[in-house]
Amino acid sequence: MFVNSSQGNIDYGFDRDSQVSTGSSLQSWVSWFCSLSGHEYYAEVSDDFMDDDFNLTGLSALVPYYNEALDMILDIEYEDDDINDYDDEEEGEGETSSIFGDHIDNSSNNNNNKGIGLGDSGSRDNQQEQDDGFWKEQPLTKRRAHVDPSVVEPYAVMLYGLIHQRFLLTRNGLRLMAERYASGEFGFCPRTYCGKCPVIPTGRYDEPGRENVKLYCPCCMDLYNPPFIYQNVDGAHFGTTYSHLMFQTYSELTPLAQRHIYQPKIFGFRINERSRTGPRMQWLRMRPPEYTENSDTGDADDDLDDDELEDDLEDMNQIYEDDIEEAKDQVVESTTNV
Repeated sequence: MFVNSSQGNIDYGFDRDSQVSTGSSLQSWVSWFCSLSGHEYYAEVSDDFMDDDFNLTGLSALVPYYNEALDMILDIEYEDDDINDYDDEEEGEGETSSIFGDHIDNSSNNNNNKGIGLGDSGSRDNQQEQDDGFWKEQPLTKRRAHVDPSVVEPYAVMLYGLIHQRFLLTRNGLRLMAERYASGEFGFCPRTYCGKCPVIPTGRYDEPGRENVKLYCPCCMDLYNPPFIYQNVDGAHFGTTYSHLMFQTYSELTPLAQRHIYQPKIFGFRINERSRTGPRMQWLRMRPPEYTENSDTGDADDDLDDDELEDDLEDMNQIYEDDIEEAKDQVVESTTNV
């Protein structure tokens, strides 16, 4: 039913058989949309939020057929009889305006004829009548013609996604997503040493149509691709802000990082960090002791004791300091050459 979006490679297509007519059912468009397969990440935005024009500021310039798309989201439907009545009223007003226009023209001509014999006073009266704004006919504004719902619905999805992005930044939106995150509705981190930490959907861009949604893990602070069924969900429908704002608001939901970092070994011997095939940049996953906890995941042979962990920290700090000194030397050489 839907066509591909013109703003990127996000496909807003749905299966026609899975759709339910909102006109013949008590289910609202928002509830129907969120109940579709692959849309489990979405939250239902309240009508009160969408009825407030302040919350929709600027969206009319981003979404084509904005008024029609908003009416579809809010389940505002125009019957064919209403459209015909509107057209009949428009034709009647047109005939009435033409009659009054002829009457005004005749009266103005009579006044002009009378003003010829009255001198300057008649011309001044005629001038006032011509300059009076109430006598000028304003052109009638015609409503946009009826648009096929199959054309409007992809833009309704885009509009709802942008409204959804703004709703998640509100107090109610953050609380709703925090409850869903705590219950593990969005899945768990695929990294072994995160210990099945819950993840939360987020996007890397705020502009629609650029990239699909990603899953953010607050334990390892990294992004992961969602299952295939969610690949067509636009990441802009969640935005780049709300997930991190949620953990700032509900700090008790922020998990403690795991102390264990995978160490590649050959015949039981750990590969040196300076080796070509050795582990690099492991210090990025390290946290201070007060923000870490012991992990019970993994094999006992793979876990590091405190002494080995301290040795690794010292080695990585030394490597980090060496890299900084090397970078400083390169900067000094470049400045001296200039």
